[in-house]
Amino acid sequence: MKPLLKLSNGIDWINERVGHGIMWLILAAVLISAGNAIVRKLFQTSSNALLEVQWYLFSAVFLLGAGYAFLKNVHVRIDFISNHLSARTRSWIDIVGIVVFLTPLCWLMIDLSWPLLVNAWQSGEMSQNAGGLIRWPVYAVLPLGMALLLLQAASELIKRFAFLRGLIPDPLAHADPEAEELARLEQIVAESLQDKSGGKQ
Repeated sequence: MKPLLKLSNGIDWINERVGHGIMWLILAAVLISAGNAIVRKLFQTSSNALLEVQWYLFSAVFLLGAGYAFLKNVHVRIDFISNHLSARTRSWIDIVGIVVFLTPLCWLMIDLSWPLLVNAWQSGEMSQNAGGLIRWPVYAVLPLGMALLLLQAASELIKRFAFLRGLIPDPLAHADPEAEELARLEQIVAESLQDKSGGKQ
């Protein structure tokens, strides 16, 4: 199991790096969108290429970030149900979900999108809009994103089985960032009130 956990750590590292990288794509999309809007208002002109770059970046963020979202466990869960289940039950549900639903979906999406990418690459497919961009880069993010999600699914599967065997802590038992922030604020307020009451005495 140790080699598999090492593999899992390697996959986690890859998706961690990808996740941090695509954050810059969000900034780029915002700057391009703002710049395009300003130019359109000031000079009554626009660029189809810049408009298409925005949705290329938007697509890349969501598709390439799917594996990162799975790694950080920030995808949608029915919390009011899962919070009442034991850690072992949650792990078994995840295992079934990964094997029965997620893995086949990723394979299907890769299988369907790969020919589109190859065809766009070979034909040099261009946007139908005047001044638009070539299409293969945006087609490429779909199989690449699904491949990263599939890798992360394998990593999570390894971690769930390792937890069930008692080799690692529960991978789903992570701190809630919002609850952590709220606790920090409550602590600051409590310390502030103590300082004030101490000053009055």
